[in-house]
Amino acid sequence: MDLPDYNAAMPGRKRTAYSVGKGLLLALAADILFYRKWWMLPVLLVPAAFYVRYDIKAAREERRMRLRNDFREALTSVAVSLRAGYSVENAIPEAARELASSAGQSDCAREFAYMAAQMRLSVPPEKLLSGFARRSHVPEIEDFAAVFEAARRSGGNLAAIMRDTASKIAARIDTEREIETSLAAKRYEQRIMSLMPAGIILYVSLTSPGYFDVLYSTAFGMLVMTACLTVYALGVCWGARVADVRV
Repeated sequence: MDLPDYNAAMPGRKRTAYSVGKGLLLALAADILFYRKWWMLPVLLVPAAFYVRYDIKAAREERRMRLRNDFREALTSVAVSLRAGYSVENAIPEAARELASSAGQSDCAREFAYMAAQMRLSVPPEKLLSGFARRSHVPEIEDFAAVFEAARRSGGNLAAIMRDTASKIAARIDTEREIETSLAAKRYEQRIMSLMPAGIILYVSLTSPGYFDVLYSTAFGMLVMTACLTVYALGVCWGARVADVRV
């Protein structure tokens, strides 16, 4: 099974095409609103390419967040199995079966299915979890794998340690998800506000034809619109950074 590095893997074809399409539409919209000259479109494709790169990076982050959230469900299954008296070697395959039925073909379900298959071949679970954590780049998964490996080496009460660690990590993920939910409205407001300047230009252009003609037909006007576009782009970037609060 080909398992990816979640910090470097490209998103799926549809998600990549979506990012490229958004970049092209942004370049076209900027040309229509700020220049109205087709020869400027190839120039605007350069910053659009940077946006596509940023959006693909955001897609990777979204994928890691989905992996983290699914891992929280897997931790719950592992903790329940350990309370029922299962060993860790049996709790992980049980979590894999539950993920297969609830999460389908998600990344976390594939990872646990792979671990369950490898454990049947006598591959140590700590080695599998360490590999998963290293590729995931998700702090909660890395923490769980590190505690699991240390507990295996120390020879303590592994089930109790894993049960306690799973409960604490699951609680931390739940808290972060609640904070993310409370910030979602603010991020939506930021996106709406980012569209307002472009909306104003479009509204004036449609309701008062010719109002901006001097800006589109003279060299000085092009310089002014370039400055406006630059300030607008910087403002959108700054607003996105302010709204992108990570916990």
